[in-house]
Amino acid sequence: MKRIEVWADMVCTWAHVGRQRLVSAGFGEDVEVVWRPYQLDPTAPGPQAEAPRDPAVPTGEAPKGPIWGAVPQPNTFDAHRVIAVAYERGGSALQGAVVERILRAHFTDGSDIGDRAVLADLAAEAGLDGVAEALAAGEGTEQVRYQLLRGKAIGIGTSPTFVVGDQAVAGAQSPEVLRDLVRHAAPGRDLPEEVTRLRHAESLLDARDPLGALEMLRPLLEDHGDDPAVGLLAARAYFGSAQLGRALRTLEPLVERAPGDHYARFLLGRTLERSNRPDEALPHLRLAAAMSSDPAYADAVRRVERRGAA
Repeated sequence: MKRIEVWADMVCTWAHVGRQRLVSAGFGEDVEVVWRPYQLDPTAPGPQAEAPRDPAVPTGEAPKGPIWGAVPQPNTFDAHRVIAVAYERGGSALQGAVVERILRAHFTDGSDIGDRAVLADLAAEAGLDGVAEALAAGEGTEQVRYQLLRGKAIGIGTSPTFVVGDQAVAGAQSPEVLRDLVRHAAPGRDLPEEVTRLRHAESLLDARDPLGALEMLRPLLEDHGDDPAVGLLAARAYFGSAQLGRALRTLEPLVERAPGDHYARFLLGRTLERSNRPDEALPHLRLAAAMSSDPAYADAVRRVERRGAA
């Protein structure tokens, strides 16, 4: 069975249109549709300024309702939690029903889908009971946080984005495009969770999100904290988020265990430099520069030497 993941925010007009086109694509039981979280505005505290109608949305596919053209923008984190709980409890069919009801409530009924009581009623209408208790107990929170980070790590930047295996199309694509995506996309590689988390953490570091990388690494640090690959990624994240004490405590044993690891030694030198300990930083930076021709190493040596000369 192929899986199509739909990364979307429930207040995104194009997500509403994309769901309609997904239904029109007519996938059968051999294709699992799974909704994943995306937030257009993670900082939204609740109902905000009204948004104008998007003229690019085809009239025939626009939401029908008295509020179309004046849609409040609530925070959708709890809505995504309900959607995650729906998938966990009832699979893609129940999740799809919940998504449809939440989208209709927002765009057609004018309901506040940031309100937990509203979400509980909507979920019950779709066949998912016990949502008020689930939200109060924190269900779905970890899943949504993980999927938001995972989406960022794999490059999701548009709502909606449709992903099958390692291929993706962004925007509310036509049913024909969606059918072609499912037909031709190769299934993704089924990697161990530890490997996947390592790769996602590295991607988040490349995206300049060190705190997100640390969140992605948290289970690995708990279970595999002595692994050098995990430790080095964590040290990069500590350094990137200015947690210099933690970076030092992580790097020092790494360098002691692998003195020939020029990058770990360079990062240790940089951490000492940023900790205002240039005399201790310089030997590590010089050794790193001697082991590798990376110009950043030589630049760091010259910078710290000039600092000492001054």
